[in-house]
Amino acid sequence: MSLVTAEHTVKAFDLDLQGLMRMVAEMGGLVERQLAEAFDALSKRDRERGKRVVSTDATIDSQQRDIERRAIETIATRQPVAVDLRAVVGVLRIATDIERIGDLAKNIAKRVLDLDGALMPRRSLLGVGHMTMIALGQFRDVLDSYAERDSSKAFRVWRRDKELDSIYASLFRELIGHMMEDPGSIAYGLHLLFCAKNLEQVGDHAANIAETVHYIVEGRTFTEAAVARETFIAAAAV
Repeated sequence: MSLVTAEHTVKAFDLDLQGLMRMVAEMGGLVERQLAEAFDALSKRDRERGKRVVSTDATIDSQQRDIERRAIETIATRQPVAVDLRAVVGVLRIATDIERIGDLAKNIAKRVLDLDGALMPRRSLLGVGHMTMIALGQFRDVLDSYAERDSSKAFRVWRRDKELDSIYASLFRELIGHMMEDPGSIAYGLHLLFCAKNLEQVGDHAANIAETVHYIVEGRTFTEAAVARETFIAAAAV
């Protein structure tokens, strides 16, 4: 391969990767709005807004398919290796996790339709709202870490996943206690528990994306990085 041909191939791959990153950013932005809209619909028992969130999920699915097609074409035509291949495979993984977060937003919106305007205890709803804000923050930060190729920021998102787990556990106990005291609250209590579980899973997918970002940048998983760090510390102490 001549130097000119090699340079052309590198530039073509870079353009393909930039296009894929833009597609991921667009998809991530839409899913972020979906998640916020789903909670707004829940808090206001807004059925029409809930229906819009559910119907928009088809657009997210289409975006994921477009990203997959473009990524596979890039692998087939550019034949990337090493870090370039990690970057393209990473796109496929990240798009999958973003699509699943979109599904979780859709699931929350569907609960709005099932609630049919029922009133919910303000404290429990505030708990779900708090989870939504944290989940949105983690999702935004991990998308930023991908755009910036910032493995340190990705690592911080990965470590923060336990925060959502803790809040979910607390809200779970609160709602179960409320339903035991007031059997009439069981219907909406179960709906809120379902929504809270979906938000906890948003954190799981954000953590998955963080792991992928770290792998793209560093070429190893968080676990491998932690082992290497501990080995270094042990060696320095000798």
